[in-house]
Amino acid sequence: MAGIGARKKYRLGDILIKDGLITSDQLQKALQLQKNSNKKLGELLIELGYVSEADICNSLSKLLGFEIVNLATMNISDDVLALVSPAILRKHVMMPFEYKANNPNVLRVAMAEPMDQIAMDDISIVTNLQVEAVLATRTDIMLAIDKYYGNSEALVAAEQFAKERESKKAANEEETVDEVISNSPIVQLVKVMIEQAARQRASDIHVEALENRIRVRYRIDGALYEKMSYDTSLLPAIITRIKIISGMDISEKRKPQDGRLTMSIDRIEYDVRVSILPTVYGEKCVMRLAQKQALTRDKRELGLNEGEMVKFNRILEKPHGILLVTGPTGSGKSTTLYTALSELNKEDVNIITVEDPVEANIDGINQVQVNTKASLTFANALRSILRQDPDIIMIGEIRDEETADIAVQASITGHLVVSTLHTNSTASTITRLLDMGIESYLIADSMIGIIAQRLVRRLCPHCKVGRPATAQEKKLMGMPEEDELTVYDPKGCPMCADTGYHGRIGVYEIMEISPVIRRMISAKATADEIMKQAQTEGMVPLAIGAEQLVKDGITSVSEMIRIEHEA
Repeated sequence: MAGIGARKKYRLGDILIKDGLITSDQLQKALQLQKNSNKKLGELLIELGYVSEADICNSLSKLLGFEIVNLATMNISDDVLALVSPAILRKHVMMPFEYKANNPNVLRVAMAEPMDQIAMDDISIVTNLQVEAVLATRTDIMLAIDKYYGNSEALVAAEQFAKERESKKAANEEETVDEVISNSPIVQLVKVMIEQAARQRASDIHVEALENRIRVRYRIDGALYEKMSYDTSLLPAIITRIKIISGMDISEKRKPQDGRLTMSIDRIEYDVRVSILPTVYGEKCVMRLAQKQALTRDKRELGLNEGEMVKFNRILEKPHGILLVTGPTGSGKSTTLYTALSELNKEDVNIITVEDPVEANIDGINQVQVNTKASLTFANALRSILRQDPDIIMIGEIRDEETADIAVQASITGHLVVSTLHTNSTASTITRLLDMGIESYLIADSMIGIIAQRLVRRLCPHCKVGRPATAQEKKLMGMPEEDELTVYDPKGCPMCADTGYHGRIGVYEIMEISPVIRRMISAKATADEIMKQAQTEGMVPLAIGAEQLVKDGITSVSEMIRIEHEA
């Protein structure tokens, strides 16, 4: 009854405003959009980026008086799992997790919409039990369905496909390519594969043809984990289906191919880049998943400490010059660049980007996609861009002397240029530009800042295990042996899918180009000499940044060692 009274007094929007999560203007904008859509207010507020799923969940709990549960921490028994088919659970976004204590006739069910009477009636009829609804976020529920039913659903689809093929062979029927790709079990299999990867925060899906099986692995927080295994007979159908949805030639099996597709998963839009490569045992496919809004985040979310944030802001305030972000593939360079652009994206500036490919669409920025077939290379596009009266130019990557040369000229003539380069440290970036054939005085004149970065895995806060650091570990971090230090190791629990890690954080080395460093670049000083001077001026090297994260209990010693080897 408490819930009903609360419902009369407040609406969801009122609760969110009262808690300081949204403003009245934001609520009005969402309510205006709601008039022309069939979406609920909570969904629209999440899509607009005003609140998180957890915020909505907490507010609904206050509003309706429902208990909130965290499914990730639970072990759901097999007899509860056997009560309802996953199809019904996915349809209504709900997850039964236990019988009520002292009353086995009541089934407790986690729901994203606990007032959905149709959903409760459906599960009550199927199970012949009374239903008690509790609250959980949509993501938590879908992850739990994937965890407990995902593999079995995929295996059922695989078995169904195999049976259909066998029956066709027995009837001596030829299967056409169209039948393979429109075959519902394979369509379902590929869909489940991509959806599960997205919900598990995977950045890449690897579908690999081995000698006796197909292996499916997900890259989560930079590490690969095997998730599924299928019979090799399914490979042609899986690859054909992926080729179709990503716009590739299904008849070409001897050459590498690239494609892309957009997919909406749990109301989040994903851009999926697909690469197919012929191997000894068949075609291998890698799908790279990117959330369209994930690249444009608040700069406070990058993991910069206070000192680094001050330097980052100082560099971005410069009206012209080149800012380079460097690091290996997958080190978060694009995210840093897009964050910088979002920061600079004001009404009074003209921002143009040249990218290959365009990784995220940003409102108010003119983005150009490189197209080598149409002779639209980085260099050609840049020449045209300079005639478009730009204030800020973003170049996806400086790959050759021609692009580097135009970037330098553009920065000297009054433009702010931001770009990426594949080097190991800030100082070695200068050497790379010299190797490309750019004159040292031009580099000195144009450069305003260089950011080298890496990503390290964050230890799962729920299961990390502390211990005293060994003498060897203290020596690695340049500490006296007698000093006390607690370091943390990964353990593994349901919250982190038994990996011991959850998410990643950036480690940065930010070099501001001071007058002294400018003179050193002009005089062709070595990378070591420039590095030494930058450290004298207060730059913190990557290795020291990683060591600090170990001391703060954010990451493990093994992650720190990996960074030190790369730097």
